[in-house]
Amino acid sequence: MDWLAIAPPTLTALAALVVLVADLFLPAHRKRLLGHATLTALGAALLLLIPLRSGDRSTFCVTTGAQACSYTADHFTLVIQALVLGGAFLTVLLSLDATRGLPVGEYWFLLLASAAGAALLPAARDLATLVVALEVASLPAFALVGIKRGDRRSSEAALKFFLSSVVATAVMLLGVSFVYATTGSLHLTEIAERLGDVPPVLDTLAKTGVALTLVGFAFKTAAAPFHFWVPDTYAGAPLPIAAYLSVVGKAVGFSGIILVTVIAFPAYADVWGPALAVLAALTMTVGNVAALRQDVTRARSAVRLLAWSSVAQAGYLLVPVAAAAYSNDEQIGSTVAYALMYAVVNLGAFAVAALVARTHPGNRVADYRGLYATRPLTALALGFFLLCLAGLPPGVIGLFAKVTVFSAAVDAGLGWLAVVMAVNVVIALVYYLRWTAILFRTPDATREPAGSGPRQETGTATGAPAAEPRHCHAPSPLTTALVLTTAAGILLSGAPQLILRFAAVNLF
Repeated sequence: MDWLAIAPPTLTALAALVVLVADLFLPAHRKRLLGHATLTALGAALLLLIPLRSGDRSTFCVTTGAQACSYTADHFTLVIQALVLGGAFLTVLLSLDATRGLPVGEYWFLLLASAAGAALLPAARDLATLVVALEVASLPAFALVGIKRGDRRSSEAALKFFLSSVVATAVMLLGVSFVYATTGSLHLTEIAERLGDVPPVLDTLAKTGVALTLVGFAFKTAAAPFHFWVPDTYAGAPLPIAAYLSVVGKAVGFSGIILVTVIAFPAYADVWGPALAVLAALTMTVGNVAALRQDVTRARSAVRLLAWSSVAQAGYLLVPVAAAAYSNDEQIGSTVAYALMYAVVNLGAFAVAALVARTHPGNRVADYRGLYATRPLTALALGFFLLCLAGLPPGVIGLFAKVTVFSAAVDAGLGWLAVVMAVNVVIALVYYLRWTAILFRTPDATREPAGSGPRQETGTATGAPAAEPRHCHAPSPLTTALVLTTAAGILLSGAPQLILRFAAVNLF
């Protein structure tokens, strides 16, 4: 056993247990220490990736017959683990001052447990470990979404998330059983070898298994038509958990899709390639059209708009994976690069949303009007994040990420998918730029007159006028998260080749 190779997810899991036990003995006034302990554990897990940077470690290997391992810490694993643990780290920063009224010990335990599963999944190289890691990442997330006790919307969101996930997992397990029945192995490398020589009588069973196995991971990525849980779940969950699901949840789903398609199922690229291409086109179109349908100036929730945006972004992320079926696995680097860019700017956008929610609990897009007049730096940061998501300067890293994804489709001969992506990028510009423009409008010029009906801007859920104290002190952890994401976005926009080189992976 290579203890160093498994150290990042192991440390995260052990920290979850320590936090859960410590919660039993700490008095209420000292439970804040649990949040700082969680932050420290995730920081330490990130540091443990440094000695693994060579990407040449494997463990839990078969000692007889073919050389197959269940855990591999290669470059792909390390990049995704950095994304997952970094996303969880920033989620903790968003959560430190947002856990009032929540069971603090359970909150940190569930977050660490989910992060441990998410960190394990990209290293998994057999289907059993993949399924276990996926469920370890998912089950705590259900509880985190519904952790606001007595909140009907939170409970409803958790129930929708749970039921749809259970169905997707059941379908995926059926697919895994078909693949195992066809190949007699669960190791991805052995499956790849045996699927290349499947008897004709088992060919239909193998194709069905390949298709069904992808369902569970497609659900985690919020790919259409498995996306219907996203808006209600994001809007009903605590805001830091919505941010966590939008980044870490997607990383888990895309890691699983990449591993099973590129490593285990290359022999059936003619099955999963077209399927993922269609899913990518459908997902980006559904997400962008749904976001566009909302009246941005009067949307019920900015988080709901970000949720639909995340669905559209999932479509872009699927494009290079589909392209890998027609060319080679080098296209996967485009997905990884886009995922890293998306993680930074989306977490930054959620950090601004968390700041605005302190004075506008309804957190509607209308509440962002005139933000530049009261919080100029925050407004500039959110504008930068939205332009990154739109792929416009000065968000150069967003532009580069979209260009690499577009190039992957063109190089693979998927011209029709490149056209669909180009159309969707134009559609997305409308709501991203409209939201950006709202930030810089003067509050007096855009505020609706009193008594204008149910659309009147409100500062609280009870419909009080928006004459709230707009200058609310920002907690230092929230400010730190905003500064980190903004600095990372600016740095990567100035030197986008850094993220492209870092994300260059080869799974063979």
